Amino acid sequence: MQTDPRRFAGLLRRRGLLAAAMALAGPLPAMAQAWPARPIVMIVPQAPGGTNDIVGRLVSQKLAEMLGASVVVENRPGAGGNIGTQAVANAPRDGYTLLMTISSSQAINPALYRNPGFDPVADFRPVGLIGSVPNVLLAHPSFPAHSVPQLLAMARGRPDEFRYASAGNGTLNHLLGEMLNSMAGIRLQHVPYKGVAPALNDVLGGQVPLLFGSLPSTLAHIQAGRLRALAVSGATRSPVLPDVPTIGESVPGYNGTLWVGLFAPVGVPADVLARLQDAMARALAASDLRDRLQASGVELAAPAERPVSPAQFAALLREDIAKWAGIVKASGASLD
Repeated sequence: MQTDPRRFAGLLRRRGLLAAAMALAGPLPAMAQAWPARPIVMIVPQAPGGTNDIVGRLVSQKLAEMLGASVVVENRPGAGGNIGTQAVANAPRDGYTLLMTISSSQAINPALYRNPGFDPVADFRPVGLIGSVPNVLLAHPSFPAHSVPQLLAMARGRPDEFRYASAGNGTLNHLLGEMLNSMAGIRLQHVPYKGVAPALNDVLGGQVPLLFGSLPSTLAHIQAGRLRALAVSGATRSPVLPDVPTIGESVPGYNGTLWVGLFAPVGVPADVLARLQDAMARALAASDLRDRLQASGVELAAPAERPVSPAQFAALLREDIAKWAGIVKASGASLD
């Protein structure tokens, strides 16, 4: 059967118009329903080996299982966490870039840096709060003090004679030392490093005697006797180190913990954000993940059957921003 050339030309014109309209409109709605169709990148804005990295790698495996897609952890350290955080704030709003972060970056940096490059509330949406992590006041085994009272007795009247290492200016383990100085009336000398790994290595080597280190990143060294735990920074003793007192038992009112949580950049489609939040809640309810997190020193935020809601997580973030703004101001710390 022969085709009328004029009819064929008209068909081609109509198909051309349809293709042009589809190109202008972009992908069909069904494409959004295919999410996740490729690996998800979970950016950790700290160097490997720290609390956030340890927790991020544990959570990424279970989250991938719940979503049925790969979740790849990518470390982007620098500027106290600002570089990685900015990268997520500026990432495409498609649900393929997430931020696994800690309160020191998300709640302290906005007060510490004149221009951190992101707004912790306006630029992000909470996906899930994992839990809190105490820091531990640690000493090299050769250090003569075996407790906080002994340290305070040695340090009083001897300003700047005793040094403590941190992961960098303005990090939580820096500010925990400043808080101890202020509340206990002593003057420990701060020695900043570029990340927790080099700070920890110098304390292990005896170059610097003291360190405020997160429990997950230092637990193995404590258990092996390579570091001595003087006290934990939280309001209560850690179940992982039940015989180690809190700093607050010697310095009333002292309390400094770190939380870990997952965020998505603002603007992620509502259905994708809801799926992320649901998958995160199911991941945190899984007994195998909970056991691994607790064994590493993480104090889970809530029971498996009653997770912290995104709204509650958002409220916690706002409260901590206000709290740490006061502490940073009192310390006089400021970074460009």
